[in-house]
Amino acid sequence: MRAWQHAPTLCALLSACAIVPGAHALDLEQAYQAAIANDATFASVRSAYTANLEKLPQARATLLPAVSLTGNRAEASTTRLPGVQYTAETYTLQLVQPLFRWSSWQSYEQAKLQLAVGEAQLAQGRQDLILRVAQAYFDILAAQDNLTFIGAQKEAIREQLESARRNFEIGTATITDTHEAQARYDLAQAQEIQAESDLAVRISALQQITSAPGGDLAKLPPSVNVPAPQPANVGAWSEQAEANSLTVAQASLTREIAMRNIEIAKAGHYPTVDLAANVARTRGLVGQTIVNDFYTTRSVGVQVSVPIFSGMGTTSRVTEAVALSEKARNDLEAARRAAVQNTRVAFQGVHAGLAQVRALEAAQVSSRSALEANKTGYEVGVRINIDVLNAQQQLYSTERDLAKARYDALMSGLRLKAATGILGEDDVSQINRLLR
Repeated sequence: MRAWQHAPTLCALLSACAIVPGAHALDLEQAYQAAIANDATFASVRSAYTANLEKLPQARATLLPAVSLTGNRAEASTTRLPGVQYTAETYTLQLVQPLFRWSSWQSYEQAKLQLAVGEAQLAQGRQDLILRVAQAYFDILAAQDNLTFIGAQKEAIREQLESARRNFEIGTATITDTHEAQARYDLAQAQEIQAESDLAVRISALQQITSAPGGDLAKLPPSVNVPAPQPANVGAWSEQAEANSLTVAQASLTREIAMRNIEIAKAGHYPTVDLAANVARTRGLVGQTIVNDFYTTRSVGVQVSVPIFSGMGTTSRVTEAVALSEKARNDLEAARRAAVQNTRVAFQGVHAGLAQVRALEAAQVSSRSALEANKTGYEVGVRINIDVLNAQQQLYSTERDLAKARYDALMSGLRLKAATGILGEDDVSQINRLLR
């Protein structure tokens, strides 16, 4: 058996690095479901959405009848009873039904747009959660792989160190070979300690999101084929980003809200018309003696209020709203350009990642061959110990980089879908099916 195959098992490494007792295995889909239930950041977004739902009934309330009951008790005097103070009691029931209030109608329509913004923000929060969970999950897998490769490298160096010592004892190698192997072994030990610490940090990062105990995770098999983006045309993805990007959708809705604000500001110039109905009952008392018993006054009519002059405040508010609307228009254009740029970057990231995976797969085969050749050369005396150690390090570095490249390619695919606004739970399931 080759030296590089004598690595400690991954399960043993993970059990040594587990943070929480009673840890259990998780796959990506389970981690995401745990994050949906426990992540504080997403819970904040969800609470904001719940609060945003109340904007619509609040705006609708300004269009519905308002009923109020008021009571008034006051000391008064009358010429009918000179020098006598008496108490006047009045109770009024009033109903006001708005007939025309332009600002209220515009606020109601604006509330519908704000509700749509809240829905887009919730969807954005869900996509961000998918990316955060996937990144934390793959960071753990990469840290596990790094620890495994360092362990395998350390074992191979240990065997090479023992071989160098034996060869030195029988006189077929110099002490330099032993010192070189010992230095590499000590370095591998230091790297292993750092890798264990890094793994613990990565596990903690996922725990922060999911509140799930740390432990073993479902792995990405080395032979898995990372799927390429479909369609394989960056132009199609860019068009989809302009149409479906959640940031663009929010910017578009924000602009429409800004347009409604112009109308709300203009409403300061318009009259308001209300239907008003009143029922009032009044009586007068001197001490406990009723002077005037209750009598009822009823009225039904239309109230019209016409603004004449407001100190130029309304005009100023209109000017402000127009300027903010122009800002929203520019923000929308910036969001569209950013969405297209982010999509192009993510698309190129996927293709570059896939190309890197293919290149590293070829490099892995070459590195293994180079290691075997150097070992054979060392045994027959045409290679020195440092050549074998360098070949071993190159192989393990290539295998570590290959595993990391696969994770990065998968993350780039998720970011590509997030940039176009179509990332969802189905994408989590698709990646989860690749894990074992």
